[in-house]
Amino acid sequence: MTMFTRNDKGQDTASPATAQPVRSDAQPAASPVAETRRPQAQPISSSSAAHGTPSVSVISKALKITGQLESTEDIQIEGEIEGDVRAVSVMVGANAKVKGTVRGDQVQLAGQVEGKIEAKKVILTRTARMSGDVVHQDITIESGAFIDGHCRPEYGKAEVKAPGLKTVVAGS
Repeated sequence: MTMFTRNDKGQDTASPATAQPVRSDAQPAASPVAETRRPQAQPISSSSAAHGTPSVSVISKALKITGQLESTEDIQIEGEIEGDVRAVSVMVGANAKVKGTVRGDQVQLAGQVEGKIEAKKVILTRTARMSGDVVHQDITIESGAFIDGHCRPEYGKAEVKAPGLKTVVAGS
């Protein structure tokens, strides 16, 4: 880039432009684009969860987990779990598989569970495959759901065991 200047005799002379250092305290010129900024999305944090926005932990379809999962928030399972799951709300996706006990205030099953479900509210969608018992207060079973086990509306009730009773097997 070339700059033109006038010398003291009034003649135009060409000289190369020199780069000026950029100062960090320099303010950029206001532009119409800068004035029409859009608000940026804020990431969900634990403070937003405390203000009523639930946070969901997702087990993706590429994951296979062996062990126990516990969360004070929601869990969405799309992969495979071999072990027990406990959360406020548990959603088992259509292609997900769980071998173990699933516990929560609400459990929605669209995939497979081999074990037991214990929840206040249970929803078995049309693609659900349940092998085991479902202990609940409230249950919704869509047409097409498969259950090989018992549904017991006993969630939250204390188990009553009579002391001193003896089991006698016939023929002994």
